[in-house]
Amino acid sequence: MPNRAVHLVTGGAGFIGSHLVERLVQDGAKVRVLDDLSTGREANLAPFGDAVELLRGDVRDPNAVASAARGVRCVFHLAALVSVERSVRDPALAEDVNAIGTIRVLQAAREAGARRVVFASSSAVYGDSDVVPKREEMPADPVSPYAVSKEAAERYVRFFATHLGLPGVSLRFFNVFGPRQDPESPYAAAIPRFVSALVARRPPTVFGDGRQSRDFCPVEDAVEACVLAASSERAGAGEAINVGRGTRLDLLSLLAMLGDITGARVEPLFAPPRPGDVRHSQADLAAARAKLGFVPSASLREALERTVRWYSEGGS
Repeated sequence: MPNRAVHLVTGGAGFIGSHLVERLVQDGAKVRVLDDLSTGREANLAPFGDAVELLRGDVRDPNAVASAARGVRCVFHLAALVSVERSVRDPALAEDVNAIGTIRVLQAAREAGARRVVFASSSAVYGDSDVVPKREEMPADPVSPYAVSKEAAERYVRFFATHLGLPGVSLRFFNVFGPRQDPESPYAAAIPRFVSALVARRPPTVFGDGRQSRDFCPVEDAVEACVLAASSERAGAGEAINVGRGTRLDLLSLLAMLGDITGARVEPLFAPPRPGDVRHSQADLAAARAKLGFVPSASLREALERTVRWYSEGGS
């Protein structure tokens, strides 16, 4: 991407979004962020100074999105209601934010003449099939309102690409982790919850029996996939592409690895499984390699060590 291009990152003050903003700034771009700050933090963007313009607004607001999209080259749409548990309690909100919000972003991007939209989707669209790894040609079978809303948003990305001339790519992120992920949220993902507990020498809570497995994706790899998707000539027709490491680890093995890294020897507490959670998840990366040139970078342990170090140093 040429220097000083202006890109829009919705949800750019959040976990993955702020890492993407950091990468775009390092690459010489100017970045506009649209975020309602419901879960994102202004502090995540503070180090980037004048290279980032923060607009506080909701992706469901057509006027806010239109203003944010004006003059941008690429739109990275990461803003979402990301909690499976919350979507189960409030399906209408998940649909409103994740599906209708995506339509608003796509409409604004098209009207503003943006060249491409990169949409952050989720591996949750595959549902609870026992088949692993997950391949993009597998039928979607969402088991939570969150996953339903993400699948619907993917279909709109495809519609705008194939019928309305707005190139787009949906990236199906598997379990992304890294610094800046909030462990205090009641909807926090496994790794920040586990690391936060182990660093404090508290027993981590495992929902279910701990034998459910996940494809844990370092945040820098998710960011790399976003950057590649924005410029790849082999993608843009509205296709969905997996982003992960292509491996899986069960939660008890993850805890053992984190215990070794932190030096903590704390037995977990077990709680009932959470509604909407899937049993096993692993990405097939053939399409990511072929269409994006994506290759996972760091080893899982190295990425976990960086994450633990960030939490151990007080999250700064």
